[in-house]
Amino acid sequence: MSWSNHLARICISASVMLVPFVAQAATEDDPWESVNRPIFEFNDFVDTYGLKPLAQGYEFVTPQFLEDGIHNIFRNVGDVTNLANNLLQAKPAAAGVDTARILMNTTFGLLGFFDVGTRMGLQRNDEDFGQTLGYWGVGSGPYVMLPLLGPSTLRDAPSKYADSYTGPYRYINDVPVRNSIFGLNIVDTRASLLSSEKLISGDKYTFIRNAYLQNREFKVKDGQVEDDF
Repeated sequence: MSWSNHLARICISASVMLVPFVAQAATEDDPWESVNRPIFEFNDFVDTYGLKPLAQGYEFVTPQFLEDGIHNIFRNVGDVTNLANNLLQAKPAAAGVDTARILMNTTFGLLGFFDVGTRMGLQRNDEDFGQTLGYWGVGSGPYVMLPLLGPSTLRDAPSKYADSYTGPYRYINDVPVRNSIFGLNIVDTRASLLSSEKLISGDKYTFIRNAYLQNREFKVKDGQVEDDF
């Protein structure tokens, strides 16, 4: 199970309210709300009494430079997923940036501990297989709240399986090592998002749902969205 995706979506959903478009998600996008809400409440309970305290403790005991470095390493690994999906979306320029970032950060950045790519002007992309399907015209389908994994859609949920092939965990045979890295990634992700929670307002479920759907639309269209105002 993965709590990191769930919590990342919470704070990504919160931060997306800063983008120029803020249209409310249509009610028809969430026909399964009667099922989604209880799952959300379960996820929120697990976060409040489990993951969030762990993340706060991790942030308290970890020096900032080390926390930043660990976060950068996981982002460097994530650039492989960005590269794969930019190739699948036929975006050679973006794929070239992904490749350069991986090479520069892995070598000169000491496996990504230092994000030298960004300092060189190579801005990080954010792609996944759900966006790839959307890029080629596959509709998002209804909103889905996944247990522990958090906000998703009928298109994006199964896409997580495809993206798992570009992540490291399938290729780490040592189970204790794999689980330790996986757990650290979860806690690190949650810790990096603690400051974003204050952006959430009103009904938490509705806020996260609407912001998540807006964020996905924004990403699939590479920011080329129509302003409803």
